[in-house]
Amino acid sequence: MEQYIIRGGQPLAGEVVINGAKNAALGIVAAAVMTDEPVIIENLPDVWDINVLLDAIEDAGAVVERTDRHTVCIKGTLNTCLIDNENMRRMRGSYYLLGALLGRKKQAYVPLPGGCNIGSRPIEQHIKGFSALGAQVEISHGMINATAESLHGSHIYFDLVSVGATINVMLGAVLAEGQTIIENCAREPHIVDVANFLNSMGANIKGAGTDVIRIKGVESLHGSNYSIIPDQIEAGTFMLAAAATRGDVVIKNVIPKHLEAISAKLIEIGIDVEEEDDMVRVNAQNRPGYTQVKTQAYPGFPTDMQPQMTTLLSLGTGTSIVTETIFENRFKYVDELRKMGADIKVEGNSAVIRGVEGLTGATISTPDLRAGAALVIAGLVAEGTTVVEGVEYIERGYEQFEVKLRGLGARIEKTQINTERKVVKKKKQATTKAK
Repeated sequence: MEQYIIRGGQPLAGEVVINGAKNAALGIVAAAVMTDEPVIIENLPDVWDINVLLDAIEDAGAVVERTDRHTVCIKGTLNTCLIDNENMRRMRGSYYLLGALLGRKKQAYVPLPGGCNIGSRPIEQHIKGFSALGAQVEISHGMINATAESLHGSHIYFDLVSVGATINVMLGAVLAEGQTIIENCAREPHIVDVANFLNSMGANIKGAGTDVIRIKGVESLHGSNYSIIPDQIEAGTFMLAAAATRGDVVIKNVIPKHLEAISAKLIEIGIDVEEEDDMVRVNAQNRPGYTQVKTQAYPGFPTDMQPQMTTLLSLGTGTSIVTETIFENRFKYVDELRKMGADIKVEGNSAVIRGVEGLTGATISTPDLRAGAALVIAGLVAEGTTVVEGVEYIERGYEQFEVKLRGLGARIEKTQINTERKVVKKKKQATTKAK
């Protein structure tokens, strides 16, 4: 196990380059197995979730060749529709193979989604969509089992907006007979990216990025060469890190339109944000102000940026309120921020944040991916030394996070946790209690 050791108080300054979008890459790698022809994917992030997915499709018979750190060639020569890799049970994106395998092979056996414990991830909308396409779906022994003699186009209305269901049903429908219309779709940029990738393989998808997607089924898909869009959440994280540390950072390889909700909130609390074609600059000389934030589906404020924004607002000049509408367990990190001196009270699905002038270093534990990034930001700001445990969560979605931060002047190192020392400490505590 590893941890970050952070000596805070250093403003971030310089330039950082953003990698490909993890959430888009999950859907795109899954879609790549829908043809035997070579598919070359560029700008692929080198993070845990993606590498586990690549291992899983390789176990199922696909040929996976890394040509460099961010480029992979996949040939979907599958010999099984059963995905039972243990690591796949620990990640959310496992269910995208359900739509890809069902679409191509008319059968799929995939673990129920895992991932960070930030709230329930119901799959009812996925099942509703697959059933409408003609599949039989059941859940047994922790697996989702889907089979169909054939798939046919259908008119599907999602009861609630779901990114995962939108991508999954889109994957299943591209090879179905006839036309599929999906209404009340999610509109996130990575949905558009997956649709564009499928279209580059010969699919016929229109309307991605709106709440109605129309798909005309095709007989087969072919090979493609495709580059993944930049990661809006990684970009947003560096934007808020710059603001929190009162730094001046140029964030390159971004699509500014995807960051509008984040930029708008930064400007609202007094942070300077400049945009150009493929970069943003965040320059913060003073404490941030205060505001109200409510997470929403795109183009609203993203739930994956909520912990980072809460951390920034904990340093504000007034009282802010952050309301979480997507995941019910997303405030688990607040207790860790309180250890550092933050004044935050969680009431239901909202956090009331009274800004403080500064934070102090502490040993804190990461409960999930985005909360981990937020706690690192807190450590960068805090007086003294902060130890962030649970680095493995952060590495699920951020490539070389500490390396990039050091490139901006942060004093951060990744080290091994001394497990022997922890065991001794626990034994001493147990002995003391016994006395």
